[in-house]
Amino acid sequence: MSDEEVADLLGSAAKVQVATLNPDGTPHLTTLFHVVRDGRIAFWTYAASQKVRNLERDPRITCLVEDGEDYFALRGVSVSGQAAILRHPDDVRSVGLAVAARMARGVELGEAGRAEVARQATKRVAIVVTPHRTASWDHGKL
Repeated sequence: MSDEEVADLLGSAAKVQVATLNPDGTPHLTTLFHVVRDGRIAFWTYAASQKVRNLERDPRITCLVEDGEDYFALRGVSVSGQAAILRHPDDVRSVGLAVAARMARGVELGEAGRAEVARQATKRVAIVVTPHRTASWDHGKL
């Protein structure tokens, strides 16, 4: 896929599969809602989650964004890199608001939605992925 196609898929798909490394070396895989900020995948998650404990010990991460229901429509982007854990309340709220807005699919969050994000932010961290390697595929081009 071209750089433009990669950016389009990362920006249009709402969910990302995130892989971190457990202490025994096995992968820990989860699915989250994400946004793209300054060309980087960003998401928020509970500070006490296994993925955060894994990233505190080893910041390597791989993220997969994929799309398509049948073989010739499959396309995806895999981003491997280093995760930065953001703990400052403003950073966490900012990423949380962006993710919540994306989840709302254009519906205004309103005061209640923004208040809920602020409440949730006290228990969460934001993660921003600096890519080291990106791979993509589009079976529609086969």
